[in-house]
Amino acid sequence: MPKKQISSGVVHNVPPDLHKALTADAAVLKAWEDITPLARNEWICWVTSAKQDETRDRRITVGLDKMRKGMRRPCCWAGCPHR
Repeated sequence: MPKKQISSGVVHNVPPDLHKALTADAAVLKAWEDITPLARNEWICWVTSAKQDETRDRRITVGLDKMRKGMRRPCCWAGCPHR
């Protein structure tokens, strides 16, 4: 089955685990497509900058919940250093 195409960030592409989570929730996917490429970049970098798998998984779960609630960027994070 082909992977559903979704928008990526300015610098970062959506990693497979985040892609799977985003496409599994219609409300989150709608929010994802509504934010700017720079905001998507921030979410991707926030998730991928985790050093441990448990932290990365938690960031995906928390991030999706925050997007469902209308948050457009990760909170309380210095931001993506790659832009």
